[in-house]
Amino acid sequence: MSSPMHALITPATRLWLRLRLNELGPLLTLAAFGFFAWAFMELADTVREGEIHALDSRLLLALRDPTNLANPIGPSWLEEAARDITGLGGYAVLSIITWGTWAYLMIVGKRGTALLVLVAVIGGTLLSSGLKLGFERPRPDLVPHATRVYTASFPSGHAMMSAVTYLTLGALLARVETRRRARAFIVGLAVAMTLLVGMSRVYLGVHWPSDVLAGWSVGAAWASLCWFVALQLQRRGQVEKPGETSSPEPESS
Repeated sequence: MSSPMHALITPATRLWLRLRLNELGPLLTLAAFGFFAWAFMELADTVREGEIHALDSRLLLALRDPTNLANPIGPSWLEEAARDITGLGGYAVLSIITWGTWAYLMIVGKRGTALLVLVAVIGGTLLSSGLKLGFERPRPDLVPHATRVYTASFPSGHAMMSAVTYLTLGALLARVETRRRARAFIVGLAVAMTLLVGMSRVYLGVHWPSDVLAGWSVGAAWASLCWFVALQLQRRGQVEKPGETSSPEPESS
């Protein structure tokens, strides 16, 4: 092997092994981060160029009564249910869930994991706000909004933050469960909650479909990155592994 090639491969191999990319967990989480980040960038470029506006409009109008655009299709109870579901992605509900989880983890002695949850959710919130300010896409004006909105449209904050919160907490709970079916149920429920919140935003006419797709993408990318970091910190003993608790602080004499 030539010396320049060897000089490149050797450090790359060391980094690969240091990050444990030869193991399934770190490799999958990093790959998921790359895929979802790429998906978001592709959507962002498409939205910036206006290439998806026609499709967005058709999908949004397809969910409305053509004789009265103020009414979403379906029975009246479905609209009320959509408002209830969309609330599960609101900052108030997600804040209660996040701080409740933090308090529980502190009580059971998982201080490192508790800090990780806060960093993941608060960091995701700041990222969502920054992206909205950067793109400043107007809300849909084709149909009346069935719930109040206050911020820019792209990406959907509800879709993104529900992905960050529910996927992070779902992965956290799944790691402490030993039964495979139970782990699959927890992760499946987290994904279902994320999807339902995003779909409710389009149904209520407050987001373009591409806003929600982008929110899901960047939210999943952020959650994947957080879990990649968590696996690295667990290996170093800075975040508790399943079944572990933080070492008790020494009592003062």
